Amino acid sequence: MPRADDAAAVIREGLGRLGTAERAERDRAYLRSDLTHLGVPVPDVRRTVTGARRDLGPFTREDTLRLAELLWPGDVYEHRMAAVETLTARAAVLLLPEDLAVVERYVRASRTWALVDALAVHAVGAVVAREPVSCGDTLDRWARDEDFWLRRTALLALIPGIRAGSPDLRRLSRYADAMLDEREFFIRKAIGWVLRELSVRDPGFVAGWVRERRPRMSGLTYREAVRRLPADAG
Repeated sequence: MPRADDAAAVIREGLGRLGTAERAERDRAYLRSDLTHLGVPVPDVRRTVTGARRDLGPFTREDTLRLAELLWPGDVYEHRMAAVETLTARAAVLLLPEDLAVVERYVRASRTWALVDALAVHAVGAVVAREPVSCGDTLDRWARDEDFWLRRTALLALIPGIRAGSPDLRRLSRYADAMLDEREFFIRKAIGWVLRELSVRDPGFVAGWVRERRPRMSGLTYREAVRRLPADAG
């Protein structure tokens, strides 16, 4: 797939010109990262990926997956971020349920919210929102996985459905309830985040869910869950 190969080369070259040593050190410290950082701001990564794809014409699903696979290997953080950007935004409409196996591999290797969350919401979540039945078994497996980043992904992948007005309340409740006693910060935060998103559209459900489980709920999860909850939600 020469277009994907050409795009990967353009993206790597472009990112190599955009970073600064000062920002690279700051990003590495902020993310507690052991990867190589170029110090490229996120908007510049997005523009570089979008520009390369636009200049080479419409990409197919195969082109998209190939480009991500070319960008991901190695230890350069911005290259991995570019791979994530390749699978999100407009490109996410090309992904199929079977492509979640590729995303799972990236999530397991990411080890940081800065890559995982975009994959969870804007890649996995986009597929789940379109084909919830086909993705159900995969999400259920992820929600039980030993890797907390994959469990976080299962939770956050429900957000696009919530935003579209089609929340999977039973799956959300089941996942969150099973993880509620966990001490992992990123799981506690994710439960609160998903409930906060839902509270805008179904405050009654969230108020009742939180009230029934308040004794088990961490302060972090509770604060996130009720942040947008109306005072009269009950």
